[in-house]
Amino acid sequence: EVQLVESGGGMVQPGGSLRLSCAASGFTFSSYELSWVRQAPGKGPEWVSGISNSGRSTAYADSVKGRFTISRDNAKNTMYLQMNNLKPEDTNVYYCNAGSRTAYYFSWGQGTQVTVSS
Repeated sequence: EVQLVESGGGMVQPGGSLRLSCAASGFTFSSYELSWVRQAPGKGPEWVSGISNSGRSTAYADSVKGRFTISRDNAKNTMYLQMNNLKPEDTNVYYCNAGSRTAYYFSWGQGTQVTVSS
């Protein structure tokens, strides 16, 4: 059974930082490109960042470029998203999945809430 478990969210002030984690199991982690996606209530999902199966290639949405850094540890079956200089518009529930931009392989996990507010 595939499991994707996001963690690390919380409430921070604008300009603050958070590090999200995505712990995966039930599939060959190192074989898949991975993505972070965020979704606010009442809105569609927004692709945030992606990373190749090796970790050597990364991509970011323009809205987060220069502030967020995606990484993965294939030995630990875990992906990360370091989020710096957070803005109120980054407030969302963040999800991880295997796939890229608009096509994903597995059911979504519970996500982790990120709230940026003063």
